[in-house]
Amino acid sequence: MLLQALKAGFFSSLLLVAAAISPLSALAGNYNDQPQVQAFIDMMVDKHGFTRAELVTVFNEAKRREDILELMRKPAEKRLQWHEYRKIFLTPARIEGGTDFWKENAETLAKAETAFGVDPQVIVAIIGVETRYGSNTGRHRVLDALSTLAFDYPPRSEFFTAELEQYLILAREEDIDIVDTTGSYAGAMGYGQFIPSSYRAYAVDFDGDGKRDLWNSKMDIIGSVANYFKQHDWKAGTPVAVRANVTGDDYPALLDLGYKPNTVLDAMRHDGITPLKPMPDDLVAALLSFEQKDGPEYWLGFNNFYTITRYNHSPLYAMAVYQLSEEIRETYEQSPQDDE
Repeated sequence: MLLQALKAGFFSSLLLVAAAISPLSALAGNYNDQPQVQAFIDMMVDKHGFTRAELVTVFNEAKRREDILELMRKPAEKRLQWHEYRKIFLTPARIEGGTDFWKENAETLAKAETAFGVDPQVIVAIIGVETRYGSNTGRHRVLDALSTLAFDYPPRSEFFTAELEQYLILAREEDIDIVDTTGSYAGAMGYGQFIPSSYRAYAVDFDGDGKRDLWNSKMDIIGSVANYFKQHDWKAGTPVAVRANVTGDDYPALLDLGYKPNTVLDAMRHDGITPLKPMPDDLVAALLSFEQKDGPEYWLGFNNFYTITRYNHSPLYAMAVYQLSEEIRETYEQSPQDDE
């Protein structure tokens, strides 16, 4: 692995390899000629103790990816309506896959629920939505994705430059291959698709082997998703969302307040909003609208719904996770359990 060579100090052989790259390949993939890259390298050397030689070698390998820029400009959460978005994730295959994943990892999921207070079906649904239970953890090299977005995507350059910084540190900490590790077009990694800053902040060594491995250790994967939710204020045993009826002329103002819980249910009832299941009047909720083929469908999102949006800042995403989790839970509870 490149990182192991860098750690051992074998820079000279790596630099010879980089120098041997053809001029055309170097022109296509070499970020080192850009002033902002040189400034980034200076920062990493001064702040984090990397050597200039190792970072020059790394960025000789980084490639600008136009396909990543196109994907960033057109995320599904912004171009699809709810009825289109929902059918991507609420499929028999994903529900069955979640049931199987739960059965195969029931002991670990129960341990995570005890340790972190997060419902197993939500952990499973996140992994199902993100990577279809690990079957698709991403085909883009993380180095390419983060370099492209840091240095060639001005709208979010600051954010992705920070993520690139975190990625290089993470690779050094966890012995991750800097160049060849793959993930999403936004640089997210592993079964749960953690971006580098989240990996460093929230991933846990749940199997106790001294390494946080979000590709190969189901215990680390499950524990890390659970810890992420715990750290973002998941409250066990409390509702996520409930369908609602709306009447009158006052409810549109509540839609404008966004998806963070903002109004107690008692006040919402006075504005013509009625949950379709009994709910305590003192619960704080957000009124949400999801576009179906025949018009809007209204929901109330509670604290745990907002917590799901901390994973991906989209109500569509959070609702897909919630509804998938409910389908998985129902199927799991109704299916025959394997003998212990």
